[in-house]
Amino acid sequence: MKRVLLLCLVLVLAPFAVADVDGLIAKKSAHSVSETLDRLEAQLTKKGVTIVARWRHDAGAKRVGIPLRPTELLIFGNPELGSHFFTSAQTAGIDLPMKALAWEDENGQIWLGYNDPQYIVDRHGIKNRALIVSKMSAALDTLSNVATKP
Repeated sequence: MKRVLLLCLVLVLAPFAVADVDGLIAKKSAHSVSETLDRLEAQLTKKGVTIVARWRHDAGAKRVGIPLRPTELLIFGNPELGSHFFTSAQTAGIDLPMKALAWEDENGQIWLGYNDPQYIVDRHGIKNRALIVSKMSAALDTLSNVATKP
């Protein structure tokens, strides 16, 4: 009985472990890691967003003999939005262009995560960019929902 209760507690709290990473918005995906990023990339391309790079962390780890569950990064940007952050704090360049990470956790659940634009402006002390943050947040929410839903 104790094991059942412990298992229930773990299953209930597991999503919060991912959500507790500062500034990270993470959503469960109904698709594989690659398909999740394929779907996100297609939506971004359709919206005219520049795709900068795609990196398979798991492939890099495999090359050096380190096992890693599927983990892929997509780097993308829209200078019409992101450049406004640079005029306030060039250090925002460490966080931009935006990145989305898809990964498989230890339970086989696929996740899609990205930095909350509000976290980026807070981190760099950027002021007077509420409209840009709102636009970026809404776009990322919509695009990530399309990428992760069945």
